[in-house]
Amino acid sequence: MLVEFSIVPVGTGSSSIGDHLVDILNIVDKSGLPYKANPMGTVIEGSWDSVFGLIKRCHTKIMKDANRAVTTITIDDRKGKPNRINKKVESIERRLGRTLKK
Repeated sequence: MLVEFSIVPVGTGSSSIGDHLVDILNIVDKSGLPYKANPMGTVIEGSWDSVFGLIKRCHTKIMKDANRAVTTITIDDRKGKPNRINKKVESIERRLGRTLKK
């Protein structure tokens, strides 16, 4: 399963969320799950329990520092297709006949 999520802290007194993102991406990186960070969120690949356990840890961390958090989650669940975090982009690149910017 691929899951993209973003967590936006609200009520921290700052318009920048970079320091919070460092904490979240540190948790994601240490999880051992395959992931790709992008400017609008983070994509993780894994089982339902491992992915949602990780998102819960990230959300809990944000709530320690913020009065409110908005968490957005998008799920792409497909049976029998491992390594989709890389294969989806590779499939599009094959169809295009070129490499996309990454």
